[in-house]
Amino acid sequence: MTTAYNGKMARINLTTGEIKVEQLNMELAKKFIGGRGLGTKMLYDEGIATVDPLSEANKLIYITGAMTGTKAPTTGRYMVVTKSPLTGMIACSNSGGIWGAKLKYAGWDAIIVEGKSEKPVYINVVDDKIELLSAECLVGMQSEEIDGELKKLHQDCSVLNIGPAGEHLSLLAAIMNDKDRAAGRSGVGAVMGSKNLKAISVSASKSSIDSFDPEALKEITKSSTQLIRENGVTGSGLPTYGTAVLVNIVNNIGSFPTKNWQESYYEDADSTSGEALKEKFLVKQSFCHRCPIGCGRVVNMNGQVVGGPEYEPLWAYGGNCGINDLNAINEANYWCNEYGMDAISTPCTIAAAMELYQKGYIKEEECEGIPLVWGDPKVIIEWTKRMGEAKIPLAKLMADGSYRLCEYYGHPEISMSVKKQEMPAYDARGIQGIGITYATSNRGGCHVRGYMISPEVLGLPQALDRTETENKALWAKIFQDLTSVIDSMGMCLFTSFALGAPEYAKLLNAGTGTNYSPEELLLVGERIYNIERLFNKAAGMKPEDDCLPKRLIEEPITNSFSEGQVSQIAITLPQYYKERGWENAFPTKETLERLDLL
Repeated sequence: MTTAYNGKMARINLTTGEIKVEQLNMELAKKFIGGRGLGTKMLYDEGIATVDPLSEANKLIYITGAMTGTKAPTTGRYMVVTKSPLTGMIACSNSGGIWGAKLKYAGWDAIIVEGKSEKPVYINVVDDKIELLSAECLVGMQSEEIDGELKKLHQDCSVLNIGPAGEHLSLLAAIMNDKDRAAGRSGVGAVMGSKNLKAISVSASKSSIDSFDPEALKEITKSSTQLIRENGVTGSGLPTYGTAVLVNIVNNIGSFPTKNWQESYYEDADSTSGEALKEKFLVKQSFCHRCPIGCGRVVNMNGQVVGGPEYEPLWAYGGNCGINDLNAINEANYWCNEYGMDAISTPCTIAAAMELYQKGYIKEEECEGIPLVWGDPKVIIEWTKRMGEAKIPLAKLMADGSYRLCEYYGHPEISMSVKKQEMPAYDARGIQGIGITYATSNRGGCHVRGYMISPEVLGLPQALDRTETENKALWAKIFQDLTSVIDSMGMCLFTSFALGAPEYAKLLNAGTGTNYSPEELLLVGERIYNIERLFNKAAGMKPEDDCLPKRLIEEPITNSFSEGQVSQIAITLPQYYKERGWENAFPTKETLERLDLL
């Protein structure tokens, strides 16, 4: 039967050099879809929850979504699934570009990497042929240079790689692909570095993937694309201003974290907004594979044309560090990509270091000539480079994230993180629902595991009062379950501004031959969220890990339109567990039976 799955995976043991072809378990694929869901189930079943994340016992699963590479919109995405060295829990990092589609076109649904190479290597995939090649000539290279070097050697390839941060095992290390796309969060690049794996290049003679019902897929793709183009966010805001269209929107409701979340309104936000970026620096939009939105930015940075910052680094290097110099933010973001680091956690760690310096915990002599002061543009540029190189003691500490940095100085409360991963650019004191998704995210502080900003700030699919707690637990669960589906399909989360479960069910059914109703598809999303939680439980997660920083609970917002607000997580978390069918943060036996997880 023809489906969008290739039906095969490669298992590569870097210790022995053995490369095996394995059949995709189609029964599990139906239960967990692909991408995030199937990758997590595979990792859980292989017993990885209990291993040291940076040991050779850990595994990396590079896995496409069920719809990756099809003609459906935004189907260029892939996932990196592993045990996170940053959180000690599940890591599933999502990236766009074209690398994921190329892997699918080459005939593979996933690559499983295990063991550790004695010397630096890279994997070269050319359709059915996979080989391990020496990467010693690539050691020390930054991301874009690696991309260029491998494209000289392998015609028409797409390149995934780690930069120097991954080589020295920074817990903030990302995996880069297609120059400036990133599987950015949870330290997945450090796991790759721990295995002496520098890159994976993929070439494919095909440029399309089959589907179960081509005519049905063509019809639902056409109508879904039309909905995306007619939607105000995906059809206008994101194409015109990129994700940074949110800067002024979030700032103007007083929920734009500033100076490491000490404040929630940045008076110079307009100078670092998507509108300012477009006016002063934008060269053109950039598009991931088969994307009708084009939210990516290509900017002029001091005469050099580079990938530009998205909303998160614009905020994290901007208001969160007290910086209003947009060109400096462009440059800091560029170096973040070149060294291969998480563009949320890296600047958030700099902001935490700035507060530690402000309060006298970090001494000036530790800064080696560049004091960590608010508002100095050179600080964000030079400390990003220093973290990427990790040569001086303070920079090496910072390269492992804000939690470990602040803990070292005796003040872990200054780290604005959940499960040791830095939170993104929405203050949960002024937006109650996003606080639930932060606290309960299986991969630590994260907004794209349940984007409650959509109803609470943008009013999609319906407007919710951001200051209220009523029904927020149920909404958070629904968004988390739907996001699990979207990630597992290999589609972009931004499509959810315009599409809902009915459209995703029709797309998946046409592509793979499943027969899901919208309700059944959400049940699969719930199953995926619960298998992640089971992984975390096996990894040693405790109920108290579902929490928010004390600042959000005990320190009311003082300087904005959300003045006086604190997070009501003490009220909403028990409500959330009830909606999930969990007790003390974990699924009950009845819930596991209902989801067919026993």
